[in-house]
Amino acid sequence: MSFVGKNWKGILVCFCIAVPSWLLGQRFPIIGGPVIAILAGMVLTLGIRDKSALESGIKYTSKKILQYAVILLGFGLNLQVILQTGKQSLPIIFSTIATSLIIAYVLHRAMRIPGKISTLVGVGSSICGGSAIAATAPVIDADDEEVAQAISVIFFFNVLAAILFPTLGGFLGFATNSGEAFGVFAGTAVNDTSSVTAAASTWDSLYGLGSQTLDKAVTVKLTRTLAIIPITLVLALIRTRREKGEGAGKVSIRQVFPFFILFFIGASVITTAATAAGVPADVFAPLKELSKFFIVMAMAAIGLNTNIVKLVKTGGKPILMGMACWIGITVVSLAMQHVLGIW
Repeated sequence: MSFVGKNWKGILVCFCIAVPSWLLGQRFPIIGGPVIAILAGMVLTLGIRDKSALESGIKYTSKKILQYAVILLGFGLNLQVILQTGKQSLPIIFSTIATSLIIAYVLHRAMRIPGKISTLVGVGSSICGGSAIAATAPVIDADDEEVAQAISVIFFFNVLAAILFPTLGGFLGFATNSGEAFGVFAGTAVNDTSSVTAAASTWDSLYGLGSQTLDKAVTVKLTRTLAIIPITLVLALIRTRREKGEGAGKVSIRQVFPFFILFFIGASVITTAATAAGVPADVFAPLKELSKFFIVMAMAAIGLNTNIVKLVKTGGKPILMGMACWIGITVVSLAMQHVLGIW
């Protein structure tokens, strides 16, 4: 059977879920299209008795289209701009990422939380939410239920951050005549782009700062996104060694190497070179939007492959891990800003 004949039905179902989810995500950015899509998929799959005709297309969407989304994400990264304006935040970014990963590892051992879900929660909390989970899942061979669980945990604390952080910033005494300090805080302590945008925009609106906070927060957030590259490469090496040690047959780094990350880097380099040559950054806007839509499609597929009852029953420990990572990142971000004199 041809690729189209085997996959079109499943891909079409995911597309049909993704379109309204994407539109609703635009209307309610604090929730976002990916979360709406994954919830819609989980609910709709309960009413589908026989998914055999859809399985291949759903699997293709949840695996391959998810990787294409990560590749296209690279077109939103101008490395020159990030390096110029992100230097100030790099120590904070390194510290928060290390904090989240250490907390996730410690709780994984102490609470016996499965390794893959622990990795996804730790990486998603520390780097860039759904995008980091999308990049990491194929590298560690996480299944759709593990991805759905991690996305759900990250979403919950994203919403809390978007709602609470502007109030917290005011209580802590962040400067209200500039978006600098709160922008760095939002960009390092909130993980998903939609929630970073929501928190930063709220601060701008509260104190009439135009888009100062938003511009700073998004730049810092994009700088964090680059951490996807070393994290996925290290995880690929760890998986290779572990599977060899477990006698899983002949396993090489080439089998688990995230080659799509190379295309992600290539897309970033193309964007950087093109903008340096005078090409307007807006030229790449459609590709960035397509990346976001592909993530929504992939989340719809993951929702269709997720048992919502099992997800609820097993969700307690990952939520505690997510909360610990979230609190740890917040505290370390504030402490590092204080040490560096930003706040």
